[in-house]
Amino acid sequence: MGQEMRCNATIEGKSAHGRALLETDDLVFRGDVRLSIAYRDITSLSANEGVLSVGYAGGTANFELGAYAEQWADRIRHPKSVIDKLGVKEGQTIALIDVVDLELRARLAERGVTIFDGHPGSVCDLIFLGVETIESLRKLPALIAHLSPTGAIWVLRPKGHTRVTERAMMSAGRSAGLVDTKVVRFSESHTAEKFVVPRAKK
Repeated sequence: MGQEMRCNATIEGKSAHGRALLETDDLVFRGDVRLSIAYRDITSLSANEGVLSVGYAGGTANFELGAYAEQWADRIRHPKSVIDKLGVKEGQTIALIDVVDLELRARLAERGVTIFDGHPGSVCDLIFLGVETIESLRKLPALIAHLSPTGAIWVLRPKGHTRVTERAMMSAGRSAGLVDTKVVRFSESHTAEKFVVPRAKK
């Protein structure tokens, strides 16, 4: 998830108080007025005297963020790549389990990581598990033994998939002894959910 702050806002001329959230692809406000602005739909952006001003098709929204206004503006102007959002770093060992995404493989190769395909052949920093059916989630428990102490499992799930719902994925993660910590918009068709081993169990 992104950064989050309680703040006052003026949205299309209406004053509101609530939480502003800087998500992976959207700026969200939840409070007296609710709003979600996709980064791609932002038409103007500025930070001045602690106020983040965002123009979009519906009008203008101003968020009183104080010292964080410029930081948020910079993150919106320069969003991280998907690979960065997934925490992929040069030199890592990564396993791809039931993942057929050729673009992901190409980006990983460019980042200079060691890739195991089909089965974790070593202790891994990250494991990507492609999930198309409920049965695929049953592989989660066996993958934990292949994680480094700071490692994570990313579950790649089709958006709006009625056979593999978010609830089913969360339940499978908890049953395996994992906790979910982050969601990333992986692509137009898939969502990536990050699972890690709780500190108490490491």
